[in-house]
Amino acid sequence: MSLLTTDPDGATPLSPDDLVGLKLPHIQTRAQLNEVEAANILQGQMWVSGLKSLTLDVIFSRDFIIALHHNLLGDVWAWAGTFRVRELNIGVDPKNIAVDLHNFLEDAKCWVEFNHFSDLELSARIQHKLVQIHPFPNGNGRHSRIFTDIVRICLLKKNPLRWANVKLEDISQERTAYITGLRKADGGDISELVQYLKRLGND
Repeated sequence: MSLLTTDPDGATPLSPDDLVGLKLPHIQTRAQLNEVEAANILQGQMWVSGLKSLTLDVIFSRDFIIALHHNLLGDVWAWAGTFRVRELNIGVDPKNIAVDLHNFLEDAKCWVEFNHFSDLELSARIQHKLVQIHPFPNGNGRHSRIFTDIVRICLLKKNPLRWANVKLEDISQERTAYITGLRKADGGDISELVQYLKRLGND
């Protein structure tokens, strides 16, 4: 299996330019890549748990979004924590990333502060919007899910969400439902993504 030829539905393909940033030249397959990324993500989550002052303004800031991505994937990828510069089949035009991200973060602060949505709908909207912008070359899904859980734990005082099994090589019925929910939300209908999260036992 090549890193370039095993991209399941919903995964951002790795381009040759992306692979130039791979810090571990011995990695040859998706399975190997998933393993080292999972270890890096665990370290990134430990970094988050050591932060002392995760306020509304800190969490919903460009600096935190970037630092989180860097700490989740920076041991594996040289481009971790940098905005993408190429167009993908998902995400906004690269030149719009900074503005769209800023607008989303300002909106999300208001969503939280003024209780615009239920906790579960808020979580679905935050996760979806970050994926829709797709700020980084790769790892946007995992980054957005972890970011959403940080919001839930630190600001909503809720448990982290139960997510589908989203291993890139495992195209399960659950993953298909998750991707379908995201695509419906792209069209403005967030309800299917919310229902999907409810079916996983979230409240």
